[in-house]
Amino acid sequence: MNVVDGKGPRWVADAGLVALTFLPPLLSQPYVDTSGSAWSSLIGYEAVAAVVLGLRRRWPVTAFVTGFGALVAALVVSAGEGAKLTPLAFVPLAVLLYNLGSRCPSWPRTVSALLGGGVLGLLGLWVNRMTAGASEFRGGLDVVAALAPMPLAWAMGFASRTQRALLATAELRAAEASRARRLEAAQAAQRERARIAREMHDVVAHSLTLLVVHAEALRARGGELPDWARTQVDGLAAAGRQSGGELRDLLRMLRDPADAAPLQPVPGLGELGALLDSHRAAGGTVEVRMGTTTGTVLESLPTPVQTAGYRIVQEALANARRHAPGAPVRLTVDGTAGRLRCEVENSRAARRGTAGAGIGLGLVSMRERVSALGGELTAGPTGDGGFRVVATMPLEMAGA
Repeated sequence: MNVVDGKGPRWVADAGLVALTFLPPLLSQPYVDTSGSAWSSLIGYEAVAAVVLGLRRRWPVTAFVTGFGALVAALVVSAGEGAKLTPLAFVPLAVLLYNLGSRCPSWPRTVSALLGGGVLGLLGLWVNRMTAGASEFRGGLDVVAALAPMPLAWAMGFASRTQRALLATAELRAAEASRARRLEAAQAAQRERARIAREMHDVVAHSLTLLVVHAEALRARGGELPDWARTQVDGLAAAGRQSGGELRDLLRMLRDPADAAPLQPVPGLGELGALLDSHRAAGGTVEVRMGTTTGTVLESLPTPVQTAGYRIVQEALANARRHAPGAPVRLTVDGTAGRLRCEVENSRAARRGTAGAGIGLGLVSMRERVSALGGELTAGPTGDGGFRVVATMPLEMAGA
């Protein structure tokens, strides 16, 4: 639908303009001349003017020249037949001049239109002098007085076009400034990500690599170690290699978010068996119940839900080893009624946990993962001195 300044249909504005332009001449003509010649000239002129007003936006120069020519013809014909037109017949000409200044950005075309209008006016005066019988019907000062305010209409249209151009330029500059600010913010964020990636590489990655090297060195001398120590060293080396791969993926994503595809498979619920084996190898005990009430395989659930479930179980088991060493753990993973429910509960610690273990962000990270999927996480102590973590995540949002 065509609109004018975003406020309403264009045809409403055109209808209002036609009414304000053509009604005053029709209402005032009876007070000037009621002869048939005057009425026929006025109605014919207004019919032509109504058409050109409808085309004024697309062809402003043609509309002005045609409308002015129709006015000159109406004045000359009516004067030749001894009739007069109301001075308000010049109102449509003022509208066409305003439109010319407002919608014609080409100076050569504007000057040509004005010169053409001047030629038509002079030609009309000459024909009027030749055809008008009485001197009172010959154009003179009255025509000059009616045309004198017309340049003001063109000047108002030109001012309107200039204002629109200034507003468009200001909006363009504002948009460019906004794009520049967004680009600067993105570049600053990228620089900060690169700095964090460098720090993580220099501190965490090097320390993790050193840990894996020591673990592999101990494995090479596994014959000198007791059985329980060899198992621990194997688990330590495997965990170090897995963490190193995940850390490399994270550093790649920090350096270049567009290259965020992981090099190694994203862990899911299918890898829970290996995770539980590593927990048991570290000296923990866990009772597991996994499955779905609908017979759906857990590995077929949406990947985001599987990854979140794996990370939540991983963090909960790590917290149990830190804060409640030796305590039995119960793990329940259920897919029920379009959602995945993961519950990890440990009993009272068998011995004192590691002092100062962790940095306090594990629960925050779990809560953020679950919230991102539209789920809910509850975590807190149990009545027997243990701790329980329950995460519930819908499958529909993750699969969307």
